[in-house]
Amino acid sequence: MFHQNGLTRNKEGSNLRELWLKIDKTTPKNIVEKLMSSASQTCNVIYIADERMIDDVRKTGVRVAAKCGECDVQVLEPFNAEELAKVKEAGKPVAVRVVVKGAEDEKEAIKAANLSTDYIIIHCLDWKVIPLENLIANAKGKSKLLAEVSSFEEAKLAIETLELGVDGVVLKTSDLDELMKVAYLVKKQLPRIKLVPVKIVEVKQIGTGARVCVDTCDLMKEGEGLLLGCQSACLFLVEAEVHQNPFVQPRPFRVNAGPVSLYVMCSPDKTRYLSELKAGEELMIVDRNGNARFTNIGRVKIEWRPLLLIEAEHEAKRF
Repeated sequence: MFHQNGLTRNKEGSNLRELWLKIDKTTPKNIVEKLMSSASQTCNVIYIADERMIDDVRKTGVRVAAKCGECDVQVLEPFNAEELAKVKEAGKPVAVRVVVKGAEDEKEAIKAANLSTDYIIIHCLDWKVIPLENLIANAKGKSKLLAEVSSFEEAKLAIETLELGVDGVVLKTSDLDELMKVAYLVKKQLPRIKLVPVKIVEVKQIGTGARVCVDTCDLMKEGEGLLLGCQSACLFLVEAEVHQNPFVQPRPFRVNAGPVSLYVMCSPDKTRYLSELKAGEELMIVDRNGNARFTNIGRVKIEWRPLLLIEAEHEAKRF
């Protein structure tokens, strides 16, 4: 069973690409708190515009980047060679942010790379149009090149365009779902979801109803399935059709999910009704250890079938 707020950081494995979250001054406080909570699971650095947030960011355990000297990574914009030398002399990691509109801007970034800037943050108005081969060649082995983007689509395009030249992504967003999708794109992993055992207290038949089969574009293994339930505060791991039985062959792409009114967890921060799912959309496969990955829906099949009501208890609460 998944219990709300049960995310823990997945430290297994590693990926050389970094993910930074950039938080704008105009982002509402309640959204900032949620973003920082999610960033603590997925991000290497939180890049802030409001220097008053430094202490709050540090509480997450994530490094903080800003233009002031009190942060962990100091951001310089515009590029200034003398200021860069001062910051490096003080022993602080430094990032130079460059908006690349043409060749002259790329030359500025190359100058920063040649001075062994720790990070170069590149913001391109169009990743398809502006060639960055020279910058990639000059930055290699000297600076980490980060692509600043504002959506999953931009992040994907930047990574595909720069290919092996990009060392990470700086995502400017206030959308939690967007953060999780980019985290999966960059790091190929999602935060581990904390699952806890519960006690089944009642099982009863409730008649026939509209039952949903979710056919994914993936092949699940034993212990993998979808998180489902009638309330988002408590979701149950429903295993895929991975076991052999006398009546039907395994269908490891399928989860017999339950009635159309159930919630399904589509990302670590988002649930939807089964009735809303459509072919081509994303949802999240989870295993019994809480490891998660995204997949796409192949089709959603609704059939009239006998249904069971299953109720459980956890910490004196009934679900």
